Amino acid sequence: MTYAQRFYRTQLSTSGLTSFLVTVQETDLFISADANYTAKAYDAVLQARMYIEQEIHDNPLFETSLCPLPIPDHVPPIIREMLIAGAACSVGPMAAVAGAIAEYVGRALLAVSREVIVENGGDIFVSVKRKITAAVFAGTSPLSHRIGITIPPETTPLGICTSSGTVGPSFSFGKADAVTVVADSAALADAAATALGNRVVSRDDIAQTLVVARSIPGVRGVLIIVGDALGAWGDIHLVEI
Repeated sequence: MTYAQRFYRTQLSTSGLTSFLVTVQETDLFISADANYTAKAYDAVLQARMYIEQEIHDNPLFETSLCPLPIPDHVPPIIREMLIAGAACSVGPMAAVAGAIAEYVGRALLAVSREVIVENGGDIFVSVKRKITAAVFAGTSPLSHRIGITIPPETTPLGICTSSGTVGPSFSFGKADAVTVVADSAALADAAATALGNRVVSRDDIAQTLVVARSIPGVRGVLIIVGDALGAWGDIHLVEI
């Protein structure tokens, strides 16, 4: 199921920041920073995509594998991040691609901006100096847009990524309306959201999936929504919206 309007882009508090869009083929970023740095962000997207496309050319399994791949000694940092995230979560490296690109661009912008938020298809890199709240979009669940995750500034930079088996572009074997992960990096949050989302077929899977989440190093907190059922674990600050 796809949807053209990205409603979640109105659900991230960005007061005081300048927001702009950067799109390169499938990569569609919504960025908030101290000023409009479109040109710098565009260059970073091109570089990130070049590294990923070159890796796919050299190693086609990088694009198609649903399992972790070996981590060579000499690869670009974004490729290493994707491989490490996949290995930590027992998924293929492309499960981390949206988060990895968001963080790559975000860290490039931190060279010129004190605060940066980069959203890539619902997968977000955050580095801020003030508390922000991201509302959780969970499709047709009655909890959609009614629950938010508050991010204290001292916990950033971090990644906050969502996988869904019922809405949006995420690839998932599960049926969760939303599996949202807060982690040390956006690549890890993205891979973990995919891996955990694959486990949730019904609300009965929520508790056991949260147990699995605790075993992934670098994952700080997880929120799972299935219909009107919710489960959460870890250092995750939920608020009612």
